[in-house]
Amino acid sequence: MALRNAVMAALLEGEASGYDLAKGFEASVANFWMATPQQLYRELERMESEGLVRARVVEQERRPNKRLFSLTEAGRDILRAYVAEGPSKPTAIRDELMVRVQCVDIGDIDAVRAGVAERVERSTAKLARYERMRERLLAGRTEDEYFADAERVGPYLTLMGGMAFERGNLEWGNTVLRRLDRRAASGVR
Repeated sequence: MALRNAVMAALLEGEASGYDLAKGFEASVANFWMATPQQLYRELERMESEGLVRARVVEQERRPNKRLFSLTEAGRDILRAYVAEGPSKPTAIRDELMVRVQCVDIGDIDAVRAGVAERVERSTAKLARYERMRERLLAGRTEDEYFADAERVGPYLTLMGGMAFERGNLEWGNTVLRRLDRRAASGVR
């Protein structure tokens, strides 16, 4: 998947500035796609030059003018074609912490433990943020009510995937911490 597809998916929510998209990526799309603000701005410029998005300038009095981006019909067509493509490629995991855990037997167990504990802490915070997003999306409705009357269900479905991923990180991380603690308690280093 290209960054442009994730940007266009985010623009399905409506018109947004590059800044809004960067914040939105952090808040909603981050559970399945990461990008820096610089990457987003570069991609928006390319997409505009290709006619996939259009920008309009909003003049502001005490701040610099801002550009609001929206999908063009050509962008929607590209996104529709992307959605219709065959099966997605399997996710490839490249995780530096996993390499360290794999080598824990010859390295500094305390450093590895600290890395895993940090992952657990980050996943706990992300899961709490995702839960707040879930509550906002549901707006007092049950999931069944949401799916029956929501205009768009994709954001909720991807949020569920992000939550499952972070729960998996927590389960794995807490298991690793318990195992390393037991190993250290038994005197094995």
